[in-house]
Amino acid sequence: MSNNKFRHIAQTIDSRILEGLYPANTKLPPHRALADELGTTPSTIAKAYALLMEHDKVISFVGKGTFVCASSQLENVIQANGIEEEYNFSILQPCLIYNQSALQNAFQQSSQQMTTELMGYTDQSGHIAHKKAGAKWSRAFGLEVSHPQDILLASGAQNALDMLIQTYTQAGDIIAVEEYTYPGILSIAQLHGLTVVDIPMDEHGMRVDALEKALNSHPIKMVIILPSHQNPTTITMSISRRQAIATVLKQHQTWLIEDDLYGFLNEKVIPAITNFIPELSFHISGLSKAICPALRCAFIKTPRSEVRKVSACIRSSIWLASPFTFDIAKYLIDSGDAFKLVDTQKAIAKKRQAFAKIAFSFLTHYSHNTSYHMWIALPAHWRSETLLMETKDRHLLVSSGSFFTHATQQASVSTQYIRLSLMAISNENHFQQGILQLAALIKEDPKHAFLPLT
Repeated sequence: MSNNKFRHIAQTIDSRILEGLYPANTKLPPHRALADELGTTPSTIAKAYALLMEHDKVISFVGKGTFVCASSQLENVIQANGIEEEYNFSILQPCLIYNQSALQNAFQQSSQQMTTELMGYTDQSGHIAHKKAGAKWSRAFGLEVSHPQDILLASGAQNALDMLIQTYTQAGDIIAVEEYTYPGILSIAQLHGLTVVDIPMDEHGMRVDALEKALNSHPIKMVIILPSHQNPTTITMSISRRQAIATVLKQHQTWLIEDDLYGFLNEKVIPAITNFIPELSFHISGLSKAICPALRCAFIKTPRSEVRKVSACIRSSIWLASPFTFDIAKYLIDSGDAFKLVDTQKAIAKKRQAFAKIAFSFLTHYSHNTSYHMWIALPAHWRSETLLMETKDRHLLVSSGSFFTHATQQASVSTQYIRLSLMAISNENHFQQGILQLAALIKEDPKHAFLPLT
């Protein structure tokens, strides 16, 4: 019997967890029972359980048994930098080392000009000067804004999503998302007890016919779309697709949240979907992906009829987003530094995309020249959860395709993808080393890690 048999057992258990056969928080079979089922020994099952515990898949309690961990998809997909030797391809953020001096200068300038007005409460859930800066930022990347009072301020895009979803839905309601989507949306839906309907996509994004079919079949309260450099697929909607989506939503009088956090990466300005249905759409933009994740500044373009309602939600939840951070954002936008930093990040992304495309030329992959990430289809001999167990041991952090979908019936498809983020590593040589190591690993036959049961 191979000493590596327990690794294959661990893979089998992990597959069952992913497919929902062993749901979160449930107790796994006793060692003897599972050993009899799989034709092995209890000691091999113990080794498999120990390996799964190392990878935070299960947790064991003395006298009680082994249970499936209830870790969130959001926690899995966003892995902050840990040890220096890691190659972090899991987190979407700008390459911060290139923004550091501009941010330091903005902090200094803003602090020198700070007034008592910024230190207290304010009406309308935010200062008008900060809303004007948000309007200027959003207009630069394709959004039509007629009045800055229509811009509301939130503490980051996740906060904006949460407030809008809780304002316009209640437990039991149905929302629609792209079939692969940002896990933060799925986490919010789960938190508020919402049902999620995933809409199929093609190379242009959410399919119009599939959206219309879903709207005819379900009482959908809200549709959420990431139209530019979509996370995780990198798809950017064309103008015609955006117009068609807007037409369907207008016919059904359904709310839209347009999460356009990556719109600044478009090589040419593309009109926002919100432009075509301003009375039904909430548009989110911000600085966390362009400048710095710690700069928690998001701008919500809100239908004029809904400004009071959303403002009330902001006041009841956070009262107002910190004026200090928005003053820094205002300085960066008004000085033009924010737009210079955008150009720098796009240039870095373009260079890294070119390197990664060569390294992964043997794989089917999806990206744009200025995207922060790639969506990679794995070869048939790998599935993403198996690959992640190997990459973690080699300090290579990537994100499984399964993190971006809630539908268990899609597990067999989603586990054939990984999302590869290209910008979190500051050092160029370190980045290239990690890319080459990952490419070499994917070329390997995983039988060296997981031997067959027979």
